[in-house]
Amino acid sequence: MDPLLTVAFVMVALAGGAVVAVRDPLEQSIVVGFFGLLLSLLFTLLQAPDVALSEMVVGAVAFPLMVLITVAKTRTGRRQ
Repeated sequence: MDPLLTVAFVMVALAGGAVVAVRDPLEQSIVVGFFGLLLSLLFTLLQAPDVALSEMVVGAVAFPLMVLITVAKTRTGRRQ
């Protein structure tokens, strides 16, 4: 196996563990975005550019943005 692929697989595995370990939704959305970018890189290295582009749009941009908007809307409704 190519050493670059090995590094990419390890980075994706570590980022996946970080997504599970982080408990704050705001921080977790940032980690999920980073995880999506790493998956896009991995898919590019595996010669699947169409899947990489889809993952970049959904996993690195759209999903974290939706989580951030949801967290912002739910936190503004609380009394402090």
